[in-house]
Order: sequence, then structure tokens, then C-alpha cells
Amino acid sequence: MAARSGPGVPTGPSTVRREPRPIGAATPREVCHHAGSTTVLTAMSPPQRPAAEPGDDPGVSIVVPVLNEERHLAVAVTQLVAQHYAGPLEVVLALGPSTDRTDEIAESLAAADDRVRLVRNPTGRTPAGLNAAIAAATYDVVVRVDGHALVPDDYVAVAVETLRRTGADNVGGMMAAEGETPFEDAVACAMTSKLGVGAASFHVGGDEGPAPTVYLGVFRREALERVGGYDETMVRAQDWEMNYRIRETGGLVWFTPRMRVTYRPRPSVKALARQYVDYGRWRREVVRRHPDTVSARYLAAPVAVVAIAAGTVAGLAGLVAGLVLGEAAYIKLGPAYLATTRVLVSKRSTAPIKEVNESASSGERGTARRSWAVSSAWYGAWHIR
Repeated sequence: MAARSGPGVPTGPSTVRREPRPIGAATPREVCHHAGSTTVLTAMSPPQRPAAEPGDDPGVSIVVPVLNEERHLAVAVTQLVAQHYAGPLEVVLALGPSTDRTDEIAESLAAADDRVRLVRNPTGRTPAGLNAAIAAATYDVVVRVDGHALVPDDYVAVAVETLRRTGADNVGGMMAAEGETPFEDAVACAMTSKLGVGAASFHVGGDEGPAPTVYLGVFRREALERVGGYDETMVRAQDWEMNYRIRETGGLVWFTPRMRVTYRPRPSVKALARQYVDYGRWRREVVRRHPDTVSARYLAAPVAVVAIAAGTVAGLAGLVAGLVLGEAAYIKLGPAYLATTRVLVSKRSTAPIKEVNESASSGERGTARRSWAVSSAWYGAWHIR
């Protein structure tokens, strides 16, 4: 396969643990190795700016891919620019081709605060928007946020402290799903349950430490450049695939429950179904590209579907077989049963009228007639069929 240059180029694996440079140090041009070829990454080189002093809080660029987010964008960006963080901070919105008022809201936010910048993402795809925003970003710490995600006011400060303390290339926390409607509340309950989504730490919580992936992520820019940015062919699951490449090139991905992001679930059954169909489809693509990432948890859903389908087929087959065999048995045994019923009824009905009238209740007097009628109707129905 020929090498491609620029963002979105995955790199070959490596097991060598890389030592990260101090955050804020000047970053030389990175070289990306892909399929045996060498590509110099120039598109993601940040704009020139003075390097931070070792003791200073490094500058932070928050990158946000945006598409049809008029419901949540204003609140999300307001929380981002209100971070309790002493270092420089900017928010770069990558605007896709929205069909609602998203662009109008974004332009209003940028006009009100010069820390908010806008770039275009013509495809509207998340990884392309992220790469465009990263290429336009200024600083060495890159915070990836969604347009419908709400972060606490210490999110950036905790992330930078964790990056420095652990030496990780990417740190992240929990996807705390919270709804605004009864349907969204139900989805949020499922999304924070081991029964609903499995035991991934970023869904249900856990101890701080290394992890295969985290929700969203706060990156050292050098790590993004090392692996060539987000793979733009991954329409979904790009975060997981990115973290895989970071780990395979010697980087560390770190989970901390202190970084908790409020996530708004999809507002309808249709939107939720589309989201999870896409997740499953693109998770399969990750496994196809990186077979060593497959796990039993990923196979649980298809195995369950196959088991349910097999059980349904077996049940229907058993029902049909039971009906066929039952009919055959009744055809053979029905005459004998009918004859026996006639004898019993005739014996009861030939008792002296006076004795029946005097000793039997009205319910008992009708029993023989009903038994005869039901038996005759049942046997007749089988033969009519």
C-alpha cells in the first residue's frame, strides 16, 4: 500500500516505550512511518509560538468537531472557555455542513470571545474535523471534546496535571451519560451499566491506571503527530483506533475517574439505533485492521443474536412437529376416544329420568351433554382441516 501524507495516516506498530518531552517544549518536525515508507508530517505542525517555561502551565487547544449541535453548542463552549486554568487556552470549532443554526451560534460565540476560532470541515466527518482543528491549533496540549459534551470547570487542569504526573500521551476519564428527557434518561441508565455496555472503565468507572482507550482524550501534540493524526477513513471508532496506534508506537493511554464528562444520549430510538449500528459496523473494521484487538466482549452481541435465532427456529420446528404428530395421533386414537365417550354418555343419559332429576344438580345434568359436544367438535375440527 502506498504511503499517504498528512493527517489521518496510521503508522506501523512498535513496542518501544517512548519518553515524552516536557509539555510546552519546542516540538521538532515529526516523521511518520507507514507501511515501510516515510512521510514527513507538515500539515499538523503547529503555528510558531514561544515555548513555555518548565514551571508554567502549558497552552491548551480544545478541538471540537461540530455538526447539527444547536441544542448544546452554546452551553458546551461557554463551559470550555470558563475553565479554571491558569495557562493560555483556545477553542477551535471544526464546522461541518450543519442544517440547523449551528454555524450561526458558532459565529456568535467566536465574535464574543477571541479565544474561540472557527475552521471548516466540508465532509462533516468527525476525524476530518478533528484533524482540521488540530492543524489550526496553537498549543502543545490538545483537548478533544464533542459539541454535545459538558465538561467540569477543572477538566483541563486535572488533565494537564495527570499528563505531567504519569508521562502519558493521552489521558481521559468517564463518559457520564445524563439525559434531558425520559427516553434519554433510560438510555443513560443503560450506558452506565455493565449489563448495558460492558465493564469498560470510561463507561462504568474504575481505578486510575493504564487503559486501552478513554473517552475523548487530552493529548500531547507530539503523540498525535507521531501517529499521523486521526485516521479519516474511520468514520466511527476513530478514538479507539487512535489510542491503539498510540499504544503500539510506545505511548501510554491513562484513565482517571477524576476527568468526568457529561454526555447527552441520542434523543430518539431512530438516532440511537443508527448510532449503535455504526458503532458495531466500525468496531468490526477495527478488528479487521487490527486482529489482535478482538475480545470475547465484542463477540457477545453476535453470539446472543445467533443463539436467539437458533432458539426461535428450534421452537417453531418443535411446534410444527408437535402439531403434525398430534394430528396423526389423534386421527388414530380419536375414534376410540369418541366411542368411549359415547358409551359413558349413553350410560349416564339412560338412567331413569326421575333419578336424574331428583339426585343430580343442574350443573351435573349438563356435564354429559357438554362433554359429548366438545369431544365431537374437537374431533370434527381435525378432520375438516
